[in-house]
Amino acid sequence: MGSCKEKREESAKCVWVNGPIIVGAGPSGLAASACLSEHGVPSVILERSNCIASLWQNKTYDRLKLHLPKQFCALPLLGFPENFPKYPTKDQFLSYMESYASHFSIHPRFNQAVQTAEFDSSCGFWRVRTQDLEYISRWFIVATGENAEPVIPEIVGMERFRGPVVHTSAYKSGSDFAKQKVLVVGCGNSGMEISLDLCRHNAVPHMVVRNTVHVLPREMFGCSTFGIVTALLKWLPLSLVDKFLLLVSNLTLGNTDQLGLRRPKTGPIELKNVTGKTPVLDVGALSQIKSGKIKVMEGVKEITRNGARFMDGQEKEFDSIILATGYKSNVPSWLKGCDFFTKDGMPKTPFPDGWKGENGLYTVGFTRRGLLGTASDAVKIANDIADQWRTTRDCRTYRNSHIILLKINCRERERE
Repeated sequence: MGSCKEKREESAKCVWVNGPIIVGAGPSGLAASACLSEHGVPSVILERSNCIASLWQNKTYDRLKLHLPKQFCALPLLGFPENFPKYPTKDQFLSYMESYASHFSIHPRFNQAVQTAEFDSSCGFWRVRTQDLEYISRWFIVATGENAEPVIPEIVGMERFRGPVVHTSAYKSGSDFAKQKVLVVGCGNSGMEISLDLCRHNAVPHMVVRNTVHVLPREMFGCSTFGIVTALLKWLPLSLVDKFLLLVSNLTLGNTDQLGLRRPKTGPIELKNVTGKTPVLDVGALSQIKSGKIKVMEGVKEITRNGARFMDGQEKEFDSIILATGYKSNVPSWLKGCDFFTKDGMPKTPFPDGWKGENGLYTVGFTRRGLLGTASDAVKIANDIADQWRTTRDCRTYRNSHIILLKINCRERERE
């Protein structure tokens, strides 16, 4: 039998959370916590890094700006400052995040990397383990989002390349690649913007386009393309909106197929809704492609010691390789005993109903609709939990949470 001191130490390893546990202190986690606080529901945010919005703080390039106007990127209950520009910079967005957390008195528990999370049916609570503690609650909100880990593609011969291979998560500025020949693998918004940034630092980017891609102007007729789409979808069917977008894009940008940027057969909005693949909003890269300063290349067949061999038979030498291959969810690596997510870490239930699972499980930031989708999910989650909170806040469970912890600890000792 263990001593009283041992029992006290074991109990201290468990923390009862009188409200939801939220994993992730990015925009999704902050939005969920803020919306809950508006209903008087407390929460605890567990964050693996040492800061909020760690992806934005540590894994984005210097010239990054929001691709959409600020009104479409605001979190619930508190908008961007009026003096911010239409498309806020990275530093301005981070300033907004800090102000948002301060305004709602959100204080995440940093350096708490979730190792496992699972629902314990024997007691009816979620048990979330970090390297230090076990957190226990009736509700569990997954807010780690779609971009938790970088995607590193498997390309034949990558290990042979003599130069640096960098994922965009580690890229900061084209100044690090000045006057180099750089292979950029990927042609999404990041691949396009990094290629443009490289041009501005006298590098020679060669951008690999492996698949079809929709490139749209960021603005049409002086208004944001996204804003126009949002307005048109209220009155017109999606198919007509897609046709309108392609018509205007061809008139303003020209035929991108001739530049090696083949358009998919499916329209840009329909493709986004079905697959989550976001169209590229051009901020200047297309003109550099037309001028030849950004070279468009077909898929890579293999990486050589000094460069790459391409599918069309060409072989070129490069000084560096940048992987603009995106990010992925990491939920399957730590969420156990739950079939709510696919093997790719996305909710099986499609938008707009993928925000709620069973047994008090919720997700925010997995809509593939950016910060607008995050805001929508956060409001729904807070409303749903608040309804339950009002009916159970005075129940015996909350008054005697220490008894619950004691029972759980006892069961653990019995298993050992």
